[in-house]
Amino acid sequence: MLRFDLLSTEGHARRGRLTLNHGVVETPIFMPVGTYGTVKGVLPQSLKDMGAQIILGNTFHLWLRPGLDVMAQFGGLHRFEGWDKPILTDSGGFQVWSLGGADGKGRKITEEGVRFASPVNGDKLLLTPEVSMQIQTVLNSDIVMQFDECTPWQTAGVLTTEAQARSSMELSRRWALRCKTEFERLGNPNALFGIVQGGMFENLRQESLDALVEMDFPGYAVGGVSVGEPKDEMLRIMAHTPHRLPAHKPRYLMGVGTPEDLVDGVACGVDMFDCVMPTRNARNGHLFTRYGDLRLRNARYKTDERPIDETCACHACATGISRAYLHHLDRCGEMLGPMLTSIHNLHYYLNLMREIREALDAGQFAAWRQRFAEDRARGV
Repeated sequence: MLRFDLLSTEGHARRGRLTLNHGVVETPIFMPVGTYGTVKGVLPQSLKDMGAQIILGNTFHLWLRPGLDVMAQFGGLHRFEGWDKPILTDSGGFQVWSLGGADGKGRKITEEGVRFASPVNGDKLLLTPEVSMQIQTVLNSDIVMQFDECTPWQTAGVLTTEAQARSSMELSRRWALRCKTEFERLGNPNALFGIVQGGMFENLRQESLDALVEMDFPGYAVGGVSVGEPKDEMLRIMAHTPHRLPAHKPRYLMGVGTPEDLVDGVACGVDMFDCVMPTRNARNGHLFTRYGDLRLRNARYKTDERPIDETCACHACATGISRAYLHHLDRCGEMLGPMLTSIHNLHYYLNLMREIREALDAGQFAAWRQRFAEDRARGV
């Protein structure tokens, strides 16, 4: 089940409400990434407390471990990981792309699907559009993503040509139809999203978009960005594609990105975002604040008594935990450090989206966006 209500707009920016089998999601929204069925270092209740409405699971990795027999025993991913709100699962396409390595030789792509060796035990595996749909049906995720080929920006240092991008896009388009056919055959009661591909070529993006809209998916994603291309290239595609998707269906920008990327994405008509950046950066002492980024490992924070962000209401900031203490935990390799910083970064991202929703509700997004840029430029 999927219902999307478009509540208001300001330019291309949209305020919406997404109703799924496991709950309601207010958009625009950021979705924390839980690759192996967990958002690293963060309790499910902590996610709820900070305002997470929907999280991600990783089809590819959960297929390998713990496996579909375990997932079926628990009736899907929700009960297995103790999360009763909506879940989106990716299709495995991005992992296939990343497994290829810099030269793309780590997997073999054919019309049938992708053959590769399991990174867990070396078993020879074949992932097809049909298998991806079968896995995600067992996972019972509220939003299922089509299996696609994530078109690389470059391979072995050589930029992807338009001809190569077209071949990749057309393969994803054919796979999209196979996914839809299998999804319907399985009687999956959830929602299947198509993924717009086409590399850095607007004409190919438009062809992909038109074909997917003709297939009439319940929602659409923009994939194949943030795959190593320069920021201006990503912004060009982000400015071109989302607002051309159907206005009455949700739009998801995959794997993006910084706070500025999220704000720019909303301005371009995006409703949903995900990225590992808040948690991955947190584990490396890179924190996001209203007034810019903080590099916790800098020696200047060794004696800094201030919280990460004095305007933040996350557990770490609200209880007065100091930058000095977090610097100490990081230097000592104590697990509490990345737990607290992950909570902070995720809280920052989710609060950022809440502020955007409130600004859109008030018809003040443009003014809010200007203040956001000024605050972020101020520095910590």
